[in-house]
Amino acid sequence: MRRAVCPGSFDPVTNGHLDIIGRASRLFDEVIVGVLINHSKTGLFAIEERIDMLRQASATYGNVRVESFHGLLVDFCRAQGAAVVIKGLRAVSDFDYELQMAQMNIGLSGVETLFMPTNPLYSFLSSSLVKDVVKWGGDASSYVPDFVGERLVTRLRQN
Repeated sequence: MRRAVCPGSFDPVTNGHLDIIGRASRLFDEVIVGVLINHSKTGLFAIEERIDMLRQASATYGNVRVESFHGLLVDFCRAQGAAVVIKGLRAVSDFDYELQMAQMNIGLSGVETLFMPTNPLYSFLSSSLVKDVVKWGGDASSYVPDFVGERLVTRLRQN
């Protein structure tokens, strides 16, 4: 079975993330979306909320599962039986950082990295940008699933 891991913080999941996940699901038998637990950062949404949103957003893909992880990505890949990491690239600046990570990952464990260029519709999109738009009263509904947008508005109005 060919397994791949799509890692990220997904705080929150965007349509750009879902584009990469969906495309990866057509290339691999199973795609594991790995939600990174980073204790040094406080996210807008708790890990459990992110996992819930990702599971709901990716429910149409029969071969995608969502799990959380902490520590090294290569250790998570090894535990999941995945030999490939899928990373979406929005711009050349993403490549500079991701190339270093990919080289470290293959050096540590032999895990390969597949870079997927983002759909041009989402080339500027990030979770941080979506949160900022919603925080200041803008409409981010075309950049996230509807239920994610509703949760964003609710959460940011609480803060």
